[in-house]
Amino acid sequence: MARYPLKLPSQLKEDAEQWALRQGISLNQFIMWAVAEKVGSLKNRLDDPAFPHISYRRGASGAPEAVVSGTGIRVQTIVLAHTVWNQTDKEIAGEYDLSERIIQEALGFYKAHRTEIDSIIKTEAEIEEAVGQAETSS
Repeated sequence: MARYPLKLPSQLKEDAEQWALRQGISLNQFIMWAVAEKVGSLKNRLDDPAFPHISYRRGASGAPEAVVSGTGIRVQTIVLAHTVWNQTDKEIAGEYDLSERIIQEALGFYKAHRTEIDSIIKTEAEIEEAVGQAETSS
């Protein structure tokens, strides 16, 4: 195992120590775990280099979901605004405070990854329907 001296800002070190304590592990183990998790995430990048403004993050279910980088706006939200609500690129851009170029990139991403995005949209619609039925039967 290699050694590496590490300088952390005081507040970051204190926060890491608290999280390590909560986990019941040493600070060294916590830092190694955090670095391993980050490196693993980067090694398994799902991002499509053809769409630099679209990236993946873990959604509420733990599954990766495509979002506009730097925002929480999911690609499927833009797709639904375009296909179901019949909004123009300009209207969507105004609604979500994005450039029209980003909207066009998100729609291009959808065309390239249609099966994946359509599956997510279908699953979410089924969940909403089941919740709605459960609420009306209660």
